[in-house]
Amino acid sequence: MSLQPVNPRYKPYNGPAAGWGALNAVTRFWLDSKQPFKNLRALLKTNQNGGFDCPGCAWGDSPEDGRIKFCENGAKAVNWEATKRRVDAAFFKRYSVSQLREQSDYWLEYQGRLTHPMRYDAASDRYVQTSWDDAFALIAQHLKALPSPDHAEFYTSGRASNEAAFLYQLFVRAYGTNNFPDCSNMCHEASGVALIQSVGIGKGSVTFDDFEHADAIFVLGQNPGTNHPRMLEPLREAVKRGAQVVCFNPLKERGLERFQHPQNALEMLTNGSEPLNTAFFRPALGGDMAALRGIAKFLLQWEREAQAKGEPALFDHAFIAEHTDGVDAYLALLDDTAWEAIEKQSGLSLRDIEQAARMYRRAERVIICWAMGITQHHHSVATIQEIVNLQLLRGNLGRPGAGLCPVRGHSNVQGDRTMGINDRPPVALLDAIEERFQFKVPRENGHNTVEAINAMIDGQAKVFIGLGGNFAQATPDSPRTHQALQSCDLTVQISTKLNRSHLTVGKDALILPCLGRTDIDRQ
Repeated sequence: MSLQPVNPRYKPYNGPAAGWGALNAVTRFWLDSKQPFKNLRALLKTNQNGGFDCPGCAWGDSPEDGRIKFCENGAKAVNWEATKRRVDAAFFKRYSVSQLREQSDYWLEYQGRLTHPMRYDAASDRYVQTSWDDAFALIAQHLKALPSPDHAEFYTSGRASNEAAFLYQLFVRAYGTNNFPDCSNMCHEASGVALIQSVGIGKGSVTFDDFEHADAIFVLGQNPGTNHPRMLEPLREAVKRGAQVVCFNPLKERGLERFQHPQNALEMLTNGSEPLNTAFFRPALGGDMAALRGIAKFLLQWEREAQAKGEPALFDHAFIAEHTDGVDAYLALLDDTAWEAIEKQSGLSLRDIEQAARMYRRAERVIICWAMGITQHHHSVATIQEIVNLQLLRGNLGRPGAGLCPVRGHSNVQGDRTMGINDRPPVALLDAIEERFQFKVPRENGHNTVEAINAMIDGQAKVFIGLGGNFAQATPDSPRTHQALQSCDLTVQISTKLNRSHLTVGKDALILPCLGRTDIDRQ
């Protein structure tokens, strides 16, 4: 087994997204799992009743029938997790933690599934096998020694199942804290905050059926072809029935230009494909908010022109009157925003913004989708609220074929929150837990990810337990996060495979192997 880092290779690609390239990639990953026939059964259980939700992305289980309900990303994720390769005690005898730190993140995960509880031995700089009883006793010893439950941090990844997340939050609240740093803090926290403030609930408002009725679908700050390939099919179907797809992204990815469906035999045999999008705008980084403000400003201009001419209104005034407030302040804000500022900040010409506004105007029903290209900016909450305001002007909320669609990163980010993984839990949830389980829960707000990192660095948090994920690398400031973990008295990583976080150890450290979504627990 070589410890030499692998240099990445790049080559141009001129074909459509997916197609034969996707099938070839899936085949390589399938065979490389070392148990292809077993994994074939797992793939056929993906997004099926009695099976499991695909771990590849957050697009989820769409309602269509068929045995193949996964894409290239999903097939890779299943085979990547369900590999026959093993990282056992003998592996850790061969390699010290210092040696493993020299390897790439890809190499670490490629070594296979973790098999036994391991405890870090600082003297030898190696992980050594321990028993489950000893591991649990060590965790209990550290937790009981803390002056307050709030001196421990309990991280959760969106790869955790609903059941595991629910039990985890019960355990932590029974222990006595709401310290729940979560992967959603790094991806769609802004969506939750903005949507709760604007519409009262931090979730999207559309279903799969809505995509079949939308006249226009705006895709902002998102690369579906790379990160949510199954989304390409409903986008293509929308284009085929005459809907407008409008993409705002500095990166013009191939998946939003041409898409060859791997499950369409005619396309595959004839090497055919169809154009996917009909409009593509490339704003400056972080310029989406200004572009949205420009679209709304054009709509306001046309609304006033229609009123002056006695023509039908552009805005849905009945919807605005019944379901919104503050519209006058927002319209004043549109008036006060100069076109020069919009053009400069958006990175788009006024002609481009007007073209996008006309596409929005022509559509009776509009869905706006966004992902982390929107949420991971300093002004992300304001940008999402600009999306909401634009939709409210024409009543594009709460009716078929229209609404708001934040597309999450992991497939269970929203599920974790629904199960109670929340550092600022609603009172109704806490009341329900106390009534059902008959124990007092903590009422004070806990730590989110940034607050947890600061608490560990400041010495206010001494134990870190991670349910899945790769905390050391998932956070935006990795060096500071590494420092935080190394400041702990105990770090515990509950994982299926080796990653960088296992090598960023506290004074004491444990790796606890667990089952993944593709596994069946037979006892």
